This record gives sequence, structure tokens and C-alpha cells, in this order.
Amino acid sequence: MNKSYCDIPAGTPVLVTGATGFTGAVLTRKLVEAGLSVSAVARATSNLDTLRDLPIQWFRGEVFDETVMREAMKGQAYVFHVAAAFREAKGGYQDYWNVHVKSTQIIAEEALKQPGFKRLVHVSTFGVHGHVVNPPGTEESPYAPGDDYQKTKLEAELWLREFAAKHDLNYTIMRPAAIYGPGDRRLLKLFKMATRPFFPLLGRGRCMYHLVHVDDLTNCFLIAATHPAARGEAIICGGTEPIPVAEIARIVSEHLGVTTRVIRLPIGPFFLLADVCEALCKPLKIEPPIYRRRVAFYSKDRDFDVSKMRRVLGYEPKYSNRDGLIETADWYIAQGWMKRT
Repeated sequence: MNKSYCDIPAGTPVLVTGATGFTGAVLTRKLVEAGLSVSAVARATSNLDTLRDLPIQWFRGEVFDETVMREAMKGQAYVFHVAAAFREAKGGYQDYWNVHVKSTQIIAEEALKQPGFKRLVHVSTFGVHGHVVNPPGTEESPYAPGDDYQKTKLEAELWLREFAAKHDLNYTIMRPAAIYGPGDRRLLKLFKMATRPFFPLLGRGRCMYHLVHVDDLTNCFLIAATHPAARGEAIICGGTEPIPVAEIARIVSEHLGVTTRVIRLPIGPFFLLADVCEALCKPLKIEPPIYRRRVAFYSKDRDFDVSKMRRVLGYEPKYSNRDGLIETADWYIAQGWMKRT
């Protein structure tokens, strides 16, 4: 880790929510390595194993628990609010609202009580823009959240903007693209699909995907915490350019020494199947084998302009799509989750 990305003085108290998640763990380790006094909030059921070697003060409980968060916020100078609700088809709106909106309200209100508070780095998602009708999308593109996860992320953003304007709270909103890299499991299914003889794509769309390597993303978080130009801004964080999903499959399969052929399938029947599965599974609190949000992935473009990230933060991504995908594939192989032929 290049410590020059962190300009927060050594010993400064900082708080991380979502510290045990994929992105949060990478960020937390960087903050500790930069010599900061790090506290973190984690659910009682969260596994702390990946961070047990670090000197972290832990606050165990829900990020929307006022008692837990009041205690965690005492004396903090910076907060990196990374926590996000698990995206599960069986999850309800209230679950997302609690983790995304209520937690943000508590943190912002408690921040005003801390005399030495400097800035809240609030992590949202580029999903608040939904499908990009006229790509590339920017921070000014229309809001078009497509599910409860994205809707509540947007609600938290809008509430924070209004609250901060009234109370002069220093904040920056970060909207990550699709996060990947060693430690990630979310894209494992996609990588595995690229090792099969046929790689299915639903519909006839371009199916563009915009990735951001977790190392690049967390570097942006560190810069945003102290950069004067980032105050009050919303910034999309992504790789240099988007990539078609079919190209992801090609890079992965080529690296692993296998041959896969992209086949196009009609998307309509899969939407119908997803609706039936959700209708049957949700009342039983069972995760459906297929659901509408996953099918809709193939019908949307995720294509963004990251020039504001470059202009405001002065950050240039270290990872190309190809290099990051290959590094991630090698990590999956090292875990025994995939094999090279």
C-alpha cells in the first residue's frame, strides 16, 4: 500500500462501518498501516478473523443501533461509512432502509457533537443512476434506482445532502462501480461461467459493465477524506473504461486456457421465470435460484465517465480491466475455487 494516498495525520481517530466486508476490510487495513487510531463497527455475527491481527477497537452491533453508534462515534475525526445491507431477494425494504438511511442519519447527527470532526466519507453506489440510457453516465445523470437496495442508497444520499447543508457538515459521497479484486466472491459465478463451453448472455444489449478494483477504490476513499475539493461532492469511482461482459468472459477463459463461446438467449422467458421463483420463495424466506434483479443485469448498461474522479481527486486507476481480472482469477485459483487447465 502506498501510504501517500492517506494524508490523515498518524494517531487520528477514525471509524469504519462495514469493516469486515470485502471493501471495508481492505480499507481498514490501509488505515491501520497509515498509523491511524482505528475503530470499527461490526455485527455480533460478523467474522473478524481477517482483521484480528490489527489493533482495532471493535464496537459490536448493528450499524443502525443508536446506542452502539453513539458510543462508536465519540471522539472520531473521520468516518468511512462503508456498511451496506446484503443484497438478497428475500430482503425487505425496511432492512435496506435501516442499514443505509437510518445509520447515515445517526452518524451525521452524532458527528455534529464531536468537536474535532473533520469529514464523513459516505459510500453509496453508482446504482443510484440505474440503467444508463445515454452512456457514458456522469454524477449528473438522472437518478433511476432499480431496486430497494439502490432506492435506499439514494434516499441516504439525498437526506445527507439536505442535512449537511442545514448544519454545515463536511462530507463526500462516493459512488463505486462494480467492486472486484482478491477477496471478492461476488464475481466468482461469472468467472466460473467463463470456464464452460458456452457463456450465456440474455437479450441483445451491449451489456456493459464498469469495474473498479478494490485497491483503486480504497485509495480514492483515502484521498477523499482530506482533499479540499471533495467536500460536498458526489464522485463516481471506476476503472479507466467500462468493459462488455462478453469481454470479461474472453479474458478469463483465455487466461485459464479454456475455450468458451458466447451464446445469446431471449431475456423475456427468464424474467417470467424469475417472477415465478420470487413469488414462491419470498413468502417462505428462501433465496430464489433466479430473480428479477439478476436477470435485469443483462438488460442494463453500466458505462460511466470517471473524469470527475480524476479531476477532483487527482486519481488515476492503477489497474486495467485485464490486469485486475487476471489477478482476481489467480486469487480464485489459489483458494481452490477454480482450476487452470
